[in-house]
Amino acid sequence: MLHGKRKKIQEILQSGGVDKEVVVKGWVRTIRQSKNVAFITMNDGSTIRNIQIVAEPGVISQDVLARIHTGASLSVKGKLVESPGTGQKVEISAADIIVLGEADPEKYPLQPKKHSLEFLREKAHLRFRTNTFSAITRIRHAMIFGIHKFFNDKGFYNIHTPIITASDAEGAGELFRVSILDPKNPPLTEDGDVDYKNDFFGKQTNLTVSGQLEAELAALAMSEVYTFGPTFRAENSNTTRHLAEFWMIEPEMAFYDINDDMDLAEEMLKYLVKYALDHCMEDLEFLDKRLKDEEKSKKQEERSPMGLIEKLEFILAGDFVRITYTEAIQVLRNSRPNKKKKFQFLIEEWGTDLQSEHERYLVEKHYKKPVIIVDYPKQIKAFYMKQNDDGKTVRAMDVLFPQIGEIIGGSQREEDFDKLRQRILEMDIPEDSLWWYLETRIFGTVPHSGFGLGFERMMLFITGMGNIRDVIPFPRAPQSAEF
Repeated sequence: MLHGKRKKIQEILQSGGVDKEVVVKGWVRTIRQSKNVAFITMNDGSTIRNIQIVAEPGVISQDVLARIHTGASLSVKGKLVESPGTGQKVEISAADIIVLGEADPEKYPLQPKKHSLEFLREKAHLRFRTNTFSAITRIRHAMIFGIHKFFNDKGFYNIHTPIITASDAEGAGELFRVSILDPKNPPLTEDGDVDYKNDFFGKQTNLTVSGQLEAELAALAMSEVYTFGPTFRAENSNTTRHLAEFWMIEPEMAFYDINDDMDLAEEMLKYLVKYALDHCMEDLEFLDKRLKDEEKSKKQEERSPMGLIEKLEFILAGDFVRITYTEAIQVLRNSRPNKKKKFQFLIEEWGTDLQSEHERYLVEKHYKKPVIIVDYPKQIKAFYMKQNDDGKTVRAMDVLFPQIGEIIGGSQREEDFDKLRQRILEMDIPEDSLWWYLETRIFGTVPHSGFGLGFERMMLFITGMGNIRDVIPFPRAPQSAEF
């Protein structure tokens, strides 16, 4: 291996000490040259911080220096010394540099200047090399690890649920079909419909929108389980909040009622926010500064009332407010934005589905705390939610955050066979596609609950980014499946 084993830049900067021989390998961010010396900044992805390489022409040949440009990859062997310059405590005095891979300065798109996020989405194969996306990637990893640690430490079991399924857990019908039939000449039934009996699975299948239903099956034997997997929704939406492929965390717990469900959701969200503050502070500080710089160009009324780190600390400041849907409607109906017709969707009657603007008003303006709303109208919620005795509402709960609105949706699940079956029929869901789900309600059924956290929604909140396509490495959206 060239120059031997490398040391990560993060380790070098954390360990301190000078006059040590080190080997670093990474990618060039910038290079400045004069007659007497060249200054190269390098990054290897292990930290937001770069390390400066000092290359003296008498030591490093001009032929090598001439091949070093932004984007090139290097192996550097040298001595760690104190830096006389500002901005870094130590630097590396290079004894030898090997150019591992060159980058044509005329063609390499990530030059040392600010690039728009839209431009970087077109360069998703390279955007990891920017400070913004390397920070997001490190935070994303920390959040993935934090989620698994949270549930593992509480004794939950991770369950891999199917990616290919014959059921639609949400009942919305926005599904990606999975088929091997000839699209130009599929087999047809006598009625002229596609005959899926000749398909790979012998029935119509699709990519899953949720692992919840299968996770419930596991919870009704293992007590406490969770999924963390990819989910897919064929919703033709190009908003900053929608992806066609995203990741969901879905715990399901036997013997939990709706209050236990809310307790767990609040505990998990606070845990993850604290985990980010404890383990990702350098990256969060960078994104916080980036956000503040971005805010300067906005009108005063459009600016966020809180910085990124301040917003994260806001989540930890106290208990979440818990209110019923009915109470939320009363607050919103009497609110100034509703009376002045400032809401895009006016609140006029009980039964209205809440929009993001309403959710954010409750959190950011009225209560000034995260809010959990419970007991939603039956007609705007999914078939599997436990019905309340009033006949109008179900034991559903949504957790609302600043900036995001709904970040978690969950419920106590309906364990009564007759009520669940009736709801399936009311919503025109084919009963034969959910026979196995219904059967769990006659074989040792118990009260149980669960919720779903959209991982990219959580990442939006943790990073302060404005577009969900910037918190997943390779976004999938309508007309966009590059890379």
